[in-house]
Amino acid sequence: MTPRPLAGRAALITGSTAGLGLAIAAALAADGCAVTLHGLLPDAEGAAIAAGLPAPGRYLRADLTSPDAIAALVAAVAPDILVNNAVTRHFGPVEATDPAGWDEDLAVNLSAAFHAIRHALPGMRARGYGRIINMGSIFGLIGTTDRVGYVTTKHALIGLTRAVALETARDRDLTCNALCPASVPTPAIEDRIARGMASRGETSRDAAVEAFLAGKQPSGRFIAAERVAALAAFLCGPAGADITGGALPLDGGWSAG
Repeated sequence: MTPRPLAGRAALITGSTAGLGLAIAAALAADGCAVTLHGLLPDAEGAAIAAGLPAPGRYLRADLTSPDAIAALVAAVAPDILVNNAVTRHFGPVEATDPAGWDEDLAVNLSAAFHAIRHALPGMRARGYGRIINMGSIFGLIGTTDRVGYVTTKHALIGLTRAVALETARDRDLTCNALCPASVPTPAIEDRIARGMASRGETSRDAAVEAFLAGKQPSGRFIAAERVAALAAFLCGPAGADITGGALPLDGGWSAG
């Protein structure tokens, strides 16, 4: 029988009905974890996605701009594993950034992780096991233009990761890390590539991907969501017990340049 290192563990993954969040959910479920997906989809749609995981999970809807909703979400799951993956993005230069968009980025990308962590930690400490994974980004390690809220919150999320890692360093089997992937072919990025192809009249997706990644990932390849998910699952298992406070790049060499 294949070992299931996360059997008996419960995971909450925010923003997990598609993309990286769903890939991580599938990897954790395959390792025996009871997974709760989170998002803003109607209950029936979210539940159908959760039912399709390697081990059927459940789905909870919550507004992450509301601290009370976050508290209720964490209380409903009592997670051993918390993956703060939900994100918003607003594009444009600083002077054209809508203050409401800035506030939403701060709330969803950063404050929601803070509130989820502070509510989840007491239970993790009581059970003697906890894994917190904050989904950072290459843009938490370097800067870029035209997305000031995203860059700011991803940098700050790494600071939150390090602070929590140090505060929990002496807790038994409790870690906090950030994963910092570069471009992953998520639905949002696939949409951007498709729109770019349409606007330029291109028919070759390979050429469009090469143009999209030019000057970014030295590997010239997208980062596979399944590989990000595999690293998350590794960190949650026994071999990840001494890895904490890391901002781990998965970027095809981008941050090395």
